[in-house]
Amino acid sequence: MAQWNAFYHNEEDEEEQEEGEQSGGEYYKSTGRDSLVFLVDASKEMFIKGEDGQPSNFDMTMEVVRSVYTGKIISSHRDLMALVFYGTEQSKNPRNSFKHVYVYHDLDEPGAKRVREVDALRGEKGAQLVEKTMGIGGETSLADALWCCANLYSDIKLRLSHKRLMIFSCRDEPHGGDSAKDRLARTKAGDLKETGVVIDLMHLMKPGGFDVAPFFRDIVSPPEDEGDLGLQLEPCAKMEDLRKRVRAKELKKRAMARINLCLGEGVNVAVGIYATAIAAKKPGPVKLYRESNEPVRSKTRTFHTQTGSLLLPSEIKKAQVYGKKQIVMEKDEVDAIKKFEDPGMVLIGFKPMERLKRHHHIRPSTFLYPEEGEVKGSACLFSALLTKCSERNVFAVCRCISRRNCPPRFVALVPQNEELDEGKVQITPPGFNMIYLPYADDLRTLDTPRCPWASKTQVDKMKEIVTKLRFKYRSDAFENPVIQQHYRNLEALALDMDAPENTEDLIMPKVEQINQRLGPLVQDFKDLVYPNGYNPENKPGAKRKTADAGGGADKKPKVEVSEDELRAHVQNGTLVKLTVPMLKDACKQFGVRTTGTKKQELMDALIAKLGP
Repeated sequence: MAQWNAFYHNEEDEEEQEEGEQSGGEYYKSTGRDSLVFLVDASKEMFIKGEDGQPSNFDMTMEVVRSVYTGKIISSHRDLMALVFYGTEQSKNPRNSFKHVYVYHDLDEPGAKRVREVDALRGEKGAQLVEKTMGIGGETSLADALWCCANLYSDIKLRLSHKRLMIFSCRDEPHGGDSAKDRLARTKAGDLKETGVVIDLMHLMKPGGFDVAPFFRDIVSPPEDEGDLGLQLEPCAKMEDLRKRVRAKELKKRAMARINLCLGEGVNVAVGIYATAIAAKKPGPVKLYRESNEPVRSKTRTFHTQTGSLLLPSEIKKAQVYGKKQIVMEKDEVDAIKKFEDPGMVLIGFKPMERLKRHHHIRPSTFLYPEEGEVKGSACLFSALLTKCSERNVFAVCRCISRRNCPPRFVALVPQNEELDEGKVQITPPGFNMIYLPYADDLRTLDTPRCPWASKTQVDKMKEIVTKLRFKYRSDAFENPVIQQHYRNLEALALDMDAPENTEDLIMPKVEQINQRLGPLVQDFKDLVYPNGYNPENKPGAKRKTADAGGGADKKPKVEVSEDELRAHVQNGTLVKLTVPMLKDACKQFGVRTTGTKKQELMDALIAKLGP
């Protein structure tokens, strides 16, 4: 059977492609797109600059919007975003049904053009552009603005997995005490929340302070979890604070898997498995259609090698040679062989924390958190289990099957209690760190190399060197220079910017500072360890072995298999022990013709020629 890959562009399959996308690699399957609408106040108070040359609230908002746009382009470019201003003099919205509401960006995928348009709204020139195109300080009706955002969502025909609306304002009473407008805004906010839209408030600094309670406490959505203290936070006065708050709200916490934790017969707790850290990687290349420069998809079709007819999935079988017989299996049978049990976790018992060793950590750990929406009462039972494990200083041992067709793993659930900072903001969430325990085959005993023992003087001298080079290390203080340079180049290319400067590689050691700190300690250590006249930096190169004749390198002797040995392998069913080069040489030696180069194809050809 032969395979043929075809590249084509089909707009009708966009939704099907979106539903089948894998987000985060092998962890979970996306079932829709996330959407985010920025609803920005365009009142005159938003354009007042802060003290000591601090940017205005509007400039801070536009900087954060740009940051989210660029982040979405990198991480999830298929998500939908919109930018809407309210309190403007001019009006621009679908069907022009709402006055003083200006839809600057419709709900669509972010791109380089939108980033450039947001850049044009920043700074002094940006304020002049806003005054010229939209006008500032118009009549405010938050109810109309929310209604306009609801229409943006209703016009989208794609499946949306998460809908969020962020309000940026420095006015705690946008209607100036008008009770009728306040009532309409609360009603419309309630309608939006009933349709699944999460409303957040990013309140900014204003003279006299921002009081959330009178109006906005009925507008915003309730906390999504017990650790969300968004309404009790102080207004954002700095750019970094606003960026962190928006990022915490904008990022959707997606579970790698949602399974049941069985604590006993009939006692199940719904939990979600989350990845706390994932390695950043450069995205893979994207094939583009030559004429329109749009992404193309690859489709594989299987044809019969003899008739050339297209094979259906039901006509494709899988086979395995066992005991000189070819066993043919259906796809369902192969899936049944791979399946051990349904996804889930089963509690086996508890162990003291001292039994968990450092070498048991063989792969990145994950985080376990209850899913109250799946099984009611999961949060209460999960909290009780976490409290008891923490009090008794034990970890739970479970058998885990995270997804279908995954082999079972034994895991250790290490309790982690909640931690809050001085402002009562959660730093560490409560839950279990899931450590994947090794099997016996995963551990091996290494022979310790025999090296000469260092003397006490040498050890003391090395301790001085280590003490001099010690510094406070933080993993988040170092960025991957290759990835940073890659995205800077893409940003400059997409936004027609000047060529970016090379990213500073902070991973490389600072030789001058190291030498300045150590001083003569390095030479003293060399004098104690190495003999006189020995320079460890000038090591002799490895001698190259030459052949006896011609001076070339020795070639690996060719292994030939006799006809009797080959027939014995065919009769005993041990042909699989031969390597691919040996099988190819055997085919050439005995005149066996084969079109394939895979090991199974070579074996089949030899069996057909030399078999009984």
